[in-house]
Amino acid sequence: MPSSATSQAKSSARAEQGNSVRMAFRRIRDLIVRGHLAPGSRIVEADLAQALGVSRTPIRGALHMLQRDGYIVAVSNDSKPRLAVAPLTKDDARELYQMVGALEGLAAHRTDALAKGARAQLTEKLERWNNQLRRLAEAREADPNLIFDYDTQFHRLIVEATAGSRLKGMHEAIKPQIERYGRLYATVIIDHLGESVREHEAIIAAIAKGQGEAAEQAVRLNWQHGAERLAKVIVMFGERGRW
Repeated sequence: MPSSATSQAKSSARAEQGNSVRMAFRRIRDLIVRGHLAPGSRIVEADLAQALGVSRTPIRGALHMLQRDGYIVAVSNDSKPRLAVAPLTKDDARELYQMVGALEGLAAHRTDALAKGARAQLTEKLERWNNQLRRLAEAREADPNLIFDYDTQFHRLIVEATAGSRLKGMHEAIKPQIERYGRLYATVIIDHLGESVREHEAIIAAIAKGQGEAAEQAVRLNWQHGAERLAKVIVMFGERGRW
């Protein structure tokens, strides 16, 4: 029968391994989301291990998680199957935007239960971020990453104001997938930023009035229109990472 010290050592080793896998997962996911690992590019365990300064064991665990979450895919060719960064496609974007719209719409609906003062504070913060986006839209030569960051802050405020732990967890798991599209295509959708700003105004107005159903519809519509705008760009420039 193993001693207590041995059991503790094994438990500690498993915890450390789990932490290493999660850290590798987050770092590789960030490389994918920010386009440093391009859509369609081949995934090589040894290269990632060297780049991140870890062994191949946590890399292998992280890649399993990334494949489960749709960031990487198995590609079959004439030789053995290989892993590659998932492509950016019109159908995938539409599905992701619908999912995020549904989650954020639910959070927006719940704002009608906020106290009047809390709702006023939320709308004030939302207006502040939307005004930042408006200025970028008027500039027309703004940093695409800044556009994405401001838009993300706007939507995150709604989720953080009302969502419980389950809804937040689902939102945090899916939102980085949206970020892949937002960062890589932001340079070519800046001309439509004014449309998104106006859609945000409808969201803010509904929340300010305590109209939960209208707020949910406005959020869903913002994401629906965002998917439509993105689809046109993808059709124009092609689906990145297709082989």
